[in-house]
Amino acid sequence: MSAVESTMLELGTKAPDFTLPIVTGGILNLRKYSSRSKGTVIVFICNHCPYVMHINKALVELADNYIQKGIGFIAISSNDVEKYPQDGPIEMAKIVRQENYPFPYLFDEDQNVAKAYKAACTPDFFLFDEEGALTYRGQFDGSRPGNGQDATGSDLQKAIEMLLMGSEPLEKQIPSIGCNIKWISGNEPDYFR
Repeated sequence: MSAVESTMLELGTKAPDFTLPIVTGGILNLRKYSSRSKGTVIVFICNHCPYVMHINKALVELADNYIQKGIGFIAISSNDVEKYPQDGPIEMAKIVRQENYPFPYLFDEDQNVAKAYKAACTPDFFLFDEEGALTYRGQFDGSRPGNGQDATGSDLQKAIEMLLMGSEPLEKQIPSIGCNIKWISGNEPDYFR
């Protein structure tokens, strides 16, 4: 597994809009979805990444808690499914049921959404306020597969709490680390090369 850090998109960046299919049915438009939220977490994940598998349970618990407080959550997989068929929509829908994802899981087939967000790894977290401005990007917490720390989501949780309190974004934001997004051959973005 090749570990890659997130690119740390500039704070204040407006969330690029998108419309993507939900793997369990339907489509989701970000603007429409986020218009009902106090903030929105967008996380790039995939099915097979050990970094994602390590945090899945804690991510579901954190999302369950904050969805009730008005924070929207969206997960997106952008991996090349020809080379990684386990990350395709059918398998994604199975993961939704298996892990009890309380949030929509979207498929970014052409990888344009990942590029718009300068996503680099799985998991890669982005938190936007109700105006669509980026207030946090970085790690879920300090846990990693094999480092002996339990996944809690403490970094993301603190960022969400700051947003809900109307405070300034966290000063210290640590990049996420995980498996690189599996780019379609010849589709690798400039920021990732």
